[in-house]
Amino acid sequence: LMEFIAEHLPRFLGGAVLTVQLATISCVLGLLIALPVALSRLSRNPALRGLSTAYVFFFRGTPLLAQLFLIYYGSGQFRPQLDAVGLWDFFRDPWFCALLTLTLNTGAYTSEILRGAIQSIPRGEIEAARALGLKPLMQLRLVVLPRAIRIGWPAYTNEVVYQIQATSLVSIITVMDITGVARAVGSRHFTFFEAFGLAAALYLVLVYGFIFVAGRIETRLNAHLASPSPSRAIPKADLKGMIR
Repeated sequence: LMEFIAEHLPRFLGGAVLTVQLATISCVLGLLIALPVALSRLSRNPALRGLSTAYVFFFRGTPLLAQLFLIYYGSGQFRPQLDAVGLWDFFRDPWFCALLTLTLNTGAYTSEILRGAIQSIPRGEIEAARALGLKPLMQLRLVVLPRAIRIGWPAYTNEVVYQIQATSLVSIITVMDITGVARAVGSRHFTFFEAFGLAAALYLVLVYGFIFVAGRIETRLNAHLASPSPSRAIPKADLKGMIR
Protein backbone atom coordinates (compact mmCIF):
# COMPACT_ATOMS: atom_id res chain seq x y z
CA LEU A 1 0.00 0.00 0.00
CA MET A 2 2.78 2.43 0.87
CA GLU A 3 4.47 1.73 -2.45
CA PHE A 4 1.18 2.43 -4.24
CA ILE A 5 0.72 5.73 -2.40
CA ALA A 6 4.31 6.82 -3.03
CA GLU A 7 3.99 6.04 -6.74
CA HIS A 8 0.60 7.56 -7.45
CA LEU A 9 0.13 10.27 -4.79
CA PRO A 10 1.35 13.14 -7.03
CA ARG A 11 -1.26 12.24 -9.64
CA PHE A 12 -3.99 12.03 -6.99
CA LEU A 13 -2.95 15.41 -5.59
CA GLY A 14 -3.31 16.86 -9.07
CA GLY A 15 -6.84 15.48 -9.14
CA ALA A 16 -7.47 16.97 -5.69
CA VAL A 17 -6.43 20.41 -6.96
CA LEU A 18 -8.97 20.08 -9.79
CA THR A 19 -11.65 18.95 -7.33
CA VAL A 20 -11.03 21.95 -5.07
CA GLN A 21 -10.98 24.24 -8.10
CA LEU A 22 -14.35 23.00 -9.39
CA ALA A 23 -15.98 23.07 -5.95
CA THR A 24 -14.66 26.55 -5.06
CA ILE A 25 -15.46 28.27 -8.36
CA SER A 26 -18.90 26.67 -8.65
CA CYS A 27 -19.82 27.66 -5.08
CA VAL A 28 -18.70 31.27 -5.61
CA LEU A 29 -20.56 31.58 -8.92
CA GLY A 30 -23.52 29.73 -7.42
CA LEU A 31 -23.73 32.34 -4.65
CA LEU A 32 -23.79 35.10 -7.27
CA ILE A 33 -26.71 33.34 -8.95
CA ALA A 34 -28.48 32.41 -5.72
CA LEU A 35 -28.97 35.91 -4.33
CA PRO A 36 -30.96 37.38 -7.27
CA VAL A 37 -32.88 34.09 -7.63
CA ALA A 38 -33.82 34.10 -3.93
CA LEU A 39 -34.93 37.74 -4.12
CA SER A 40 -36.90 36.99 -7.29
CA ARG A 41 -38.65 34.12 -5.53
CA LEU A 42 -39.73 36.61 -2.84
CA SER A 43 -40.69 39.27 -5.37
CA ARG A 44 -44.26 40.35 -6.05
CA ASN A 45 -43.47 40.45 -9.77
CA PRO A 46 -45.08 37.29 -11.25
CA ALA A 47 -42.63 37.13 -14.19
CA LEU A 48 -39.54 37.20 -11.96
CA ARG A 49 -41.12 34.81 -9.50
CA GLY A 50 -42.15 32.42 -12.28
CA LEU A 51 -38.72 32.32 -13.96
CA SER A 52 -36.84 31.82 -10.71
CA THR A 53 -39.29 29.13 -9.58
CA ALA A 54 -38.88 27.25 -12.87
CA TYR A 55 -35.08 27.35 -12.53
CA VAL A 56 -35.16 26.06 -8.96
CA PHE A 57 -37.83 23.47 -9.83
CA PHE A 58 -35.69 21.96 -12.59
CA PHE A 59 -32.29 21.91 -10.92
CA ARG A 60 -33.57 20.68 -7.55
CA GLY A 61 -35.92 18.14 -9.08
CA THR A 62 -33.57 16.35 -11.49
CA PRO A 63 -30.41 14.31 -10.75
CA LEU A 64 -27.09 16.08 -11.09
CA LEU A 65 -25.86 13.29 -13.38
CA ALA A 66 -28.74 13.88 -15.79
CA GLN A 67 -27.97 17.61 -15.79
CA LEU A 68 -24.32 16.87 -16.53
CA PHE A 69 -25.20 14.64 -19.49
CA LEU A 70 -27.77 17.16 -20.73
CA ILE A 71 -25.22 19.99 -20.86
CA TYR A 72 -22.17 18.00 -22.02
CA TYR A 73 -23.71 15.57 -24.51
CA GLY A 74 -26.90 17.47 -25.30
CA SER A 75 -25.12 20.67 -26.32
CA GLY A 76 -23.57 18.79 -29.28
CA GLN A 77 -26.97 18.80 -30.99
CA PHE A 78 -26.85 22.59 -31.07
CA ARG A 79 -23.32 22.95 -32.40
CA PRO A 80 -24.27 25.18 -35.38
CA GLN A 81 -26.16 27.59 -33.13
CA LEU A 82 -23.39 27.61 -30.52
CA ASP A 83 -20.78 28.07 -33.24
CA ALA A 84 -22.73 31.05 -34.57
CA VAL A 85 -22.50 32.85 -31.22
CA GLY A 86 -18.94 31.70 -30.48
CA LEU A 87 -19.80 29.40 -27.57
CA TRP A 88 -19.00 25.99 -29.02
CA ASP A 89 -15.37 26.14 -27.89
CA PHE A 90 -16.66 26.35 -24.33
CA PHE A 91 -19.26 23.59 -24.58
CA ARG A 92 -16.83 21.17 -26.20
CA ASP A 93 -14.62 21.43 -23.11
CA PRO A 94 -15.54 18.86 -20.40
CA TRP A 95 -14.15 21.10 -17.63
CA PHE A 96 -16.39 23.99 -18.65
CA CYS A 97 -19.48 21.76 -18.88
CA ALA A 98 -18.71 20.29 -15.45
CA LEU A 99 -18.28 23.76 -13.94
CA LEU A 100 -21.46 25.09 -15.56
CA THR A 101 -23.52 22.14 -14.34
CA LEU A 102 -22.18 22.32 -10.79
CA THR A 103 -22.72 26.09 -10.70
CA LEU A 104 -26.33 25.95 -11.88
CA ASN A 105 -27.09 23.09 -9.51
CA THR A 106 -25.63 24.67 -6.38
CA GLY A 107 -27.13 28.04 -7.35
CA ALA A 108 -30.62 26.53 -7.15
CA TYR A 109 -30.03 24.89 -3.78
CA THR A 110 -28.27 27.92 -2.32
CA SER A 111 -31.09 30.21 -3.44
CA GLU A 112 -33.52 28.16 -1.37
CA ILE A 113 -31.21 28.35 1.63
CA LEU A 114 -31.07 32.13 1.27
CA ARG A 115 -34.81 32.43 0.71
CA GLY A 116 -35.56 30.42 3.83
CA ALA A 117 -33.02 32.42 5.84
CA ILE A 118 -34.48 35.74 4.69
CA GLN A 119 -38.00 34.61 5.55
CA SER A 120 -36.77 33.57 9.01
CA ILE A 121 -35.60 37.09 9.90
CA PRO A 122 -37.94 38.54 12.54
CA ARG A 123 -40.18 41.20 11.01
CA GLY A 124 -39.32 43.58 13.83
CA GLU A 125 -35.71 43.87 12.67
CA ILE A 126 -36.75 44.87 9.16
CA GLU A 127 -39.36 47.30 10.50
CA ALA A 128 -36.69 48.84 12.74
CA ALA A 129 -34.48 49.38 9.68
CA ARG A 130 -37.39 51.07 7.90
CA ALA A 131 -38.05 53.23 10.94
CA LEU A 132 -34.44 54.42 10.75
CA GLY A 133 -35.10 55.60 7.20
CA LEU A 134 -32.92 53.04 5.44
CA LYS A 135 -33.69 52.58 1.76
CA PRO A 136 -34.44 49.03 0.45
CA LEU A 137 -30.89 48.47 -0.82
CA MET A 138 -29.43 49.69 2.47
CA GLN A 139 -31.82 47.40 4.36
CA LEU A 140 -30.67 44.49 2.22
CA ARG A 141 -26.96 45.25 2.65
CA LEU A 142 -26.90 46.23 6.33
CA VAL A 143 -29.72 44.20 7.89
CA VAL A 144 -31.18 41.44 5.72
CA LEU A 145 -28.07 39.84 4.22
CA PRO A 146 -25.90 39.81 7.39
CA ARG A 147 -28.79 38.30 9.36
CA ALA A 148 -29.59 35.78 6.61
CA ILE A 149 -25.95 34.67 6.43
CA ARG A 150 -25.92 33.91 10.16
CA ILE A 151 -29.19 31.99 9.94
CA GLY A 152 -28.35 30.07 6.78
CA TRP A 153 -24.66 29.33 7.39
CA PRO A 154 -25.10 25.79 8.86
CA ALA A 155 -27.30 24.77 5.91
CA TYR A 156 -24.88 26.34 3.44
CA THR A 157 -22.01 24.44 5.05
CA ASN A 158 -23.85 21.21 4.23
CA GLU A 159 -24.38 22.40 0.66
CA VAL A 160 -20.66 23.02 0.15
CA VAL A 161 -19.87 19.57 1.58
CA TYR A 162 -22.33 18.07 -0.88
CA GLN A 163 -20.72 20.08 -3.67
CA ILE A 164 -17.26 18.72 -2.85
CA GLN A 165 -18.65 15.19 -3.00
CA ALA A 166 -20.71 15.92 -6.13
CA THR A 167 -17.57 16.78 -8.09
CA SER A 168 -16.88 13.03 -8.20
CA LEU A 169 -19.50 12.75 -10.96
CA VAL A 170 -17.50 14.87 -13.41
CA SER A 171 -15.10 11.98 -14.00
CA ILE A 172 -17.85 10.42 -16.15
CA ILE A 173 -17.24 13.11 -18.79
CA THR A 174 -13.44 12.56 -18.69
CA VAL A 175 -12.55 15.29 -16.19
CA MET A 176 -9.60 13.98 -14.18
CA ASP A 177 -10.58 14.92 -10.66
CA ILE A 178 -9.86 12.65 -7.67
CA THR A 179 -12.39 10.04 -8.80
CA GLY A 180 -11.23 10.27 -12.40
CA VAL A 181 -7.64 9.60 -11.37
CA ALA A 182 -8.78 6.69 -9.16
CA ARG A 183 -10.70 5.12 -12.04
CA ALA A 184 -7.77 5.52 -14.44
CA VAL A 185 -5.16 4.15 -12.01
CA GLY A 186 -7.39 1.31 -10.84
CA SER A 187 -8.22 0.23 -14.40
CA ARG A 188 -4.62 0.37 -15.55
CA HIS A 189 -3.04 -1.50 -12.64
CA PHE A 190 -6.10 -3.43 -11.40
CA THR A 191 -5.70 -1.87 -7.96
CA PHE A 192 -9.25 -0.62 -7.43
CA PHE A 193 -9.21 -1.06 -3.65
CA GLU A 194 -6.03 0.95 -3.21
CA ALA A 195 -7.04 3.59 -5.76
CA PHE A 196 -10.50 4.28 -4.39
CA GLY A 197 -9.29 3.92 -0.81
CA LEU A 198 -6.79 6.72 -1.43
CA ALA A 199 -9.49 8.74 -3.19
CA ALA A 200 -11.81 8.32 -0.19
CA ALA A 201 -9.04 9.45 2.16
CA LEU A 202 -8.49 12.62 0.10
CA TYR A 203 -12.23 13.39 0.09
CA LEU A 204 -12.28 12.96 3.88
CA VAL A 205 -9.41 15.43 4.25
CA LEU A 206 -11.13 17.98 1.97
CA VAL A 207 -14.56 17.63 3.57
CA TYR A 208 -13.47 17.74 7.20
CA GLY A 209 -10.92 20.44 6.45
CA PHE A 210 -13.75 22.59 5.12
CA ILE A 211 -16.04 21.67 8.03
CA PHE A 212 -13.33 22.81 10.46
CA VAL A 213 -12.93 26.16 8.67
CA ALA A 214 -16.71 26.59 8.39
CA GLY A 215 -17.08 25.92 12.11
CA ARG A 216 -14.56 28.65 12.91
CA ILE A 217 -16.42 31.05 10.63
CA GLU A 218 -19.74 30.17 12.29
CA THR A 219 -18.20 30.89 15.69
CA ARG A 220 -17.10 34.32 14.47
CA LEU A 221 -20.52 35.02 12.95
CA ASN A 222 -22.26 34.17 16.23
CA ALA A 223 -19.66 35.65 18.58
CA HIS A 224 -22.28 38.03 19.98
CA LEU A 225 -24.27 35.02 21.25
CA ALA A 226 -21.36 33.56 23.22
CA SER A 227 -21.65 33.57 27.01
CA PRO A 228 -19.73 36.39 28.69
CA SER A 229 -16.25 35.62 29.95
CA PRO A 230 -15.80 35.22 33.73
CA SER A 231 -14.03 38.59 33.90
CA ARG A 232 -17.11 40.29 32.50
CA ALA A 233 -19.65 38.36 34.53
CA ILE A 234 -21.53 40.23 37.24
CA PRO A 235 -20.13 39.35 40.70
CA LYS A 236 -22.54 37.49 42.95
CA ALA A 237 -22.41 40.22 45.59
CA ASP A 238 -23.38 42.88 43.08
CA LEU A 239 -26.12 40.63 41.70
CA LYS A 240 -27.63 40.24 45.19
CA GLY A 241 -27.53 43.97 45.61
CA MET A 242 -29.34 44.48 42.32
CA ILE A 243 -32.04 42.01 43.35
CA ARG A 244 -32.56 43.80 46.68
